[in-house]
Amino acid sequence: MAVCSLRVENIFSQINKDVMACYDLANRTKLLGYDPDDSVKIPLARNMAERVEGLISSVAPEVLGKGIPARIQELEQQYGSQDWKVALVIAEEVAKEKFCQFSDKKKAIEIGIRTGFAYVTVGVVSSPLEGFIEIKFRQRKDNGKEYFALVYGGPIRSAGGTGASVSVLIADYVRKKLGYAQYDATEKEIKRAYGELCDYHERVTNLQYFPSEEEITFLMKNLPVQIDGDPSEKFDVSNNKDLDRRNSNKISNGFCLVMAECLSLKAPKVWKQLAKWGKDMDLEQWMFFDDFVKLQKEVKARGAKVETATVNIAKVLPDTTFIKDLVAGRPIFTYPLRNGGFRLRYGRGRVSGFSSDSVSPATMVAVNNFIAAGTQFKTERPGKSTTLNVCDTIEGPIVKLKNENVLQLNTYEEAKKYFKEIDEIIYLGDILINWGDFLNRAHKLLPCGFVEEWWVYYAQQFFEEIDLDKNYLENLIKFPLKTYVSFDYAIKFSEFGVPLYPKFIFYWSSLKIDDFLNLFNVLKNSVVKEDKILVSDFSAKRSLELIGCPHEVVTNEYIVISGDFAKALKVNLGDFLGKPVGENVLEMVNSVSKYKIKDKCGYFIGARMGRPEKAKMRKMIGNPHILFPVGDEGGRLRSFQSALKVGRINSQFPTFFCEKCSLDTILGICEKCGSKTIRKYYCPGCGKFILNNVCEVHGKTKNAISKSIDIKHYFYKSLEQLGSRQYPDLIKGIRGLSSAEQIPEHLIKGILRAKYNIHVNKDGTVRYDMTELPCTHFKAKEVGTSLEKLKEMGYFNDIYGNELVDDNQVLELFAQDVILPACPESPEEGADEILFRVAGFIDEMLEKLYKEKTFYNLKSKRDLVGHLIVAMSPHTSAGIVCRIVGFSKVQGLYAHPLLHSIMRRDADGDEAGCMLLLDTLLNFSRKYLPNTRGITQDAPLVLTGRLIPSEVDDMVFDMDIVDRYPLELYEAAELYKNPWDVKIKKLGDALNLECQYEGMMFTHDTDNFNNGVLCSSYKILPTMADKVNGQMEVARKIRAVDENDVARLIIERHFLRDIKGNLRKFSQQSFRCGKCNEIYRRPPLTGICKCSGKLIFTISEGSITKYLDPAMNLAEKYNLPPYLKQTLMLLKDRIEGVFGKEEAKQTGLGKWI
Repeated sequence: MAVCSLRVENIFSQINKDVMACYDLANRTKLLGYDPDDSVKIPLARNMAERVEGLISSVAPEVLGKGIPARIQELEQQYGSQDWKVALVIAEEVAKEKFCQFSDKKKAIEIGIRTGFAYVTVGVVSSPLEGFIEIKFRQRKDNGKEYFALVYGGPIRSAGGTGASVSVLIADYVRKKLGYAQYDATEKEIKRAYGELCDYHERVTNLQYFPSEEEITFLMKNLPVQIDGDPSEKFDVSNNKDLDRRNSNKISNGFCLVMAECLSLKAPKVWKQLAKWGKDMDLEQWMFFDDFVKLQKEVKARGAKVETATVNIAKVLPDTTFIKDLVAGRPIFTYPLRNGGFRLRYGRGRVSGFSSDSVSPATMVAVNNFIAAGTQFKTERPGKSTTLNVCDTIEGPIVKLKNENVLQLNTYEEAKKYFKEIDEIIYLGDILINWGDFLNRAHKLLPCGFVEEWWVYYAQQFFEEIDLDKNYLENLIKFPLKTYVSFDYAIKFSEFGVPLYPKFIFYWSSLKIDDFLNLFNVLKNSVVKEDKILVSDFSAKRSLELIGCPHEVVTNEYIVISGDFAKALKVNLGDFLGKPVGENVLEMVNSVSKYKIKDKCGYFIGARMGRPEKAKMRKMIGNPHILFPVGDEGGRLRSFQSALKVGRINSQFPTFFCEKCSLDTILGICEKCGSKTIRKYYCPGCGKFILNNVCEVHGKTKNAISKSIDIKHYFYKSLEQLGSRQYPDLIKGIRGLSSAEQIPEHLIKGILRAKYNIHVNKDGTVRYDMTELPCTHFKAKEVGTSLEKLKEMGYFNDIYGNELVDDNQVLELFAQDVILPACPESPEEGADEILFRVAGFIDEMLEKLYKEKTFYNLKSKRDLVGHLIVAMSPHTSAGIVCRIVGFSKVQGLYAHPLLHSIMRRDADGDEAGCMLLLDTLLNFSRKYLPNTRGITQDAPLVLTGRLIPSEVDDMVFDMDIVDRYPLELYEAAELYKNPWDVKIKKLGDALNLECQYEGMMFTHDTDNFNNGVLCSSYKILPTMADKVNGQMEVARKIRAVDENDVARLIIERHFLRDIKGNLRKFSQQSFRCGKCNEIYRRPPLTGICKCSGKLIFTISEGSITKYLDPAMNLAEKYNLPPYLKQTLMLLKDRIEGVFGKEEAKQTGLGKWI
């Protein structure tokens, strides 16, 4: 049991009590027989060990209750939590059948490997079930002894590179302990390996890491087990086919991913562990990884020799990776290291950290609302991507208006006021990045601009000597971002040698020396008053803009700098006396100033827009309300209304038998008498139905057969059971069932979902998907929950220990509480609206179908607060129980970093889904899941009831949890030191202590995280042309962006690829019937569908030509290179060769007047 305070334990107890109540209710309803299962088949796990058991039990039920969780916990006591050695030993013991017997040795070994693999991936992802497919026993070439061949599939991705690499170690450890031989790669198999990687990289998709031929050759020669994969692509490898010890000639994504992105990419990380204990664990055969890592360094060094001279010149080089995959309509905001872009600022807000950054709400508005809370950024550093949140205590943009005035926008309201007048964004403002992200990415610290939280360290050294109020000084230390420092106070501090306050310094490093000297001389010769400077020489205007000095232009004759900025400029430049000297502008400024002036620029971080924020109900293709086949009779919309007109449905259905009525039915409960029915299976060999799913004579039987059912009979019986003759105008089913059991949902569920306007997911639940956003602290006013309700949920005090009496107090978010989206500006419905309707659907289903009392009884959407949901992310197979604490206006899931981490996600743009807990327990069934590879990746096969910090993904342990960064951080950053050279308390330091759940702090507060742009322009602009025009307008406005280059990138990276790709596919396309949606690879000779419907293209002319005119217009408008223009002209000729040239039309003069 994890260590926690009494308050936290009480919350856990209440959640557990509510969970068990839902389980009890769901189990009662399952006994009635309306569902495929007779009990809830989602095991509730109390810890990671039980989660591992629950996950593995979905493919091996025999492991349940055999003591595996207890043994895992014993091993954790011996080796430590999440130690790879635990996985090795438990895999060996399961494979040796110490806990239970399996049908054969092969299954025992596979389940052993899956169990160890599940432990390494904290029992959350489905890779142990579907990423690792099977073991094959193959013979060595020399002595014929058997070795292990590990077969992997595409779902191995969800394990991550390190996890998948460890699965190979686990398999080899089991191999050695069971006495199997080592793999002996042949020359052809080695060549096939590299050739397959090349084919996959060039013809399928880019590998994250593409190893050299030397690396693959060395790896293949030394691997003690063979890596193989299921064929995943349509085409063969280009060479070395028909090998007797490879599965297929087809390219395998599983093989390529494990060889390249796992074993090769993660070799240094794996070797770091093996070097410590590999020999102790009998893994001497993996000592070759030492030489492999050295070889990798040699290969990389040879490739890097060319760049060595450049690297020595600069501490940090621009990284253009994030721009390479530019998408049309999604703007670039800052080119790599470009002055005027997002200025680096260290810190973590209440809703940032764990890969999420913050910007000023004013910045969001200034860039034409393209940035909203939750929008993903592709960034230059420290990571590849991030999601953005609001922070109003950092600097906003400095802009030039159309009237030539320059000002800084610091609030959302200011930005809205001046939005339409902005002509140029000179500085975008700060981007707040936490130290923990630099630590986790092992990225060297970069100098940041001089800021208030840094300045206060210098100032506090003189608190005893300075003549200021003591309470004021205490507030200055505690709240440096909220305590106002006047110009006079700033000067008082600077008299003691403290650098001038950041608000009163300028971006001097942005100027060239000649421009600075010109500015100095112009100011020297200007009219200088006490709090006003009148400049008549406009040659210095651009320099004033570049240093970020607010000013006004009066009657096109004077530039007026007034107030504190006029005073600050005089102080910065020593009243324009003296002669500036120095090697750079900042040195020159300090040579004339009486006070020390620090650099305000620091580093600027490159960024572009990635995915827009998301919060919407998940819908399958066709938007069905129920997992019930309507066949072709459902028509184009797959509706029951169409099927009812026909009267019958022809599809695959299971067969049940009612002994009381002596009738066959398709339901588990007889629709006539209400009795439970008996499942029958069809044996094609015998030509009859039997009661077992295995025929004694012919073996396996069919779960379902193609039959024609009287849909009116079933539909109207369901209405009768509902006690209503009325039903929704449109109820949509699916074309056909693709699950192994092929059991449909009960019709009542579909009728009710249609009534409440909610749609079913593939597993029988209603899912709501959201962008994942971190949140460690919130205010009652931000989530719309009353203080009484919050106290009822365990929130009694704010973070300072004060009793909760005000909705503006800051509260620390409990690790399993979530804030769901209810955005008023989104085109999609909020989670409050959807879940409110889901609760109504469940209550009516309980009452009408299961004859139980209603459960939710909600009167308003706010009544959802306190209820439980299940959260899970894509590619995982374990849900986590959460409690709704309120609703925000942001389109994202605000949750504790620990909660994101247990879903094996961070906040860099990933998304998660949620379902009401009772919906999950009542309506989910594995028997609904399609019978395809990878389908369990997004299904709640196991449920975690209690979050234990030491059992989540370890990435979150690097997140800092302090209320202020030390002075050492800023000084280390000036020297480009490594982040681990600075000691800052992080979440990992709190593990197994009471403070692992509470007591975390943040460095930068914000008044209200809803107070920003809530819906990106990208989602609102209707056409791609509008989006591209918006993208180019943003590029024009921002000084840190080259608009001509943006136009080039849009054409090269998006438009050209799209046009060429669609033109190529046009000649390979299939055809679709507009009436019944039947797909034809080639059209019939009759030219029409068998239903007499008209056949239409699946790839139309419009989809090919839609980007041609915009591309040519961009090329002309921004004067792009002749080569690009000629490429577009050639492409236009090709298109006209296929579709013909558009005829010139003569029009009257009136059209143009």
